[in-house]
Amino acid sequence: MQHEQPLGTIRRGDDGRWVLRYERRLAHPPEKVWRALTESEHLRHWMPADIVGERRQGASITLPFWPEILERYGDRVETPVLEGEIRVWDPPNVFEWTWAEDVLRWELDAAGADTQLTFTTWLGDPDINAADPAAGYHICLDRLAELLDRGSTSPTDDAVIARMEREYAGSTS
Repeated sequence: MQHEQPLGTIRRGDDGRWVLRYERRLAHPPEKVWRALTESEHLRHWMPADIVGERRQGASITLPFWPEILERYGDRVETPVLEGEIRVWDPPNVFEWTWAEDVLRWELDAAGADTQLTFTTWLGDPDINAADPAAGYHICLDRLAELLDRGSTSPTDDAVIARMEREYAGSTS
């Protein structure tokens, strides 16, 4: 899997937290993209954790990492199941939820037959190395696009992860 999309932006918010933002044009209608963002059978292909719980605003959710993620990256995962809450549930336009202390916001806008996806996340730990999650989300978005385009995803190559981390490290200095 090669990344062809532009890097996301990394900046400090007014509260000192890192804000990561990505924009993607996906050649699929918003309803299809929405299902890929919200349904476990699709999340499994591109997101490192499932979203378990009722899909509605204000609902508490759990975010268990997929077994294959724990097997591959278990040494980097401090807690195998995180807690969260759905803050905004507005199908198929906006999905915002918390992942422990992080906030993830997915905005979908129809663009003809396509979808303009804007993904923004506010990282809870202001001292984190933002390049690592930035690279991770970039790869997740690449995998999301691959899933939508092909119906499946290929394994993530560790060399691609390392290269993306270097690219994002250069954008935070």
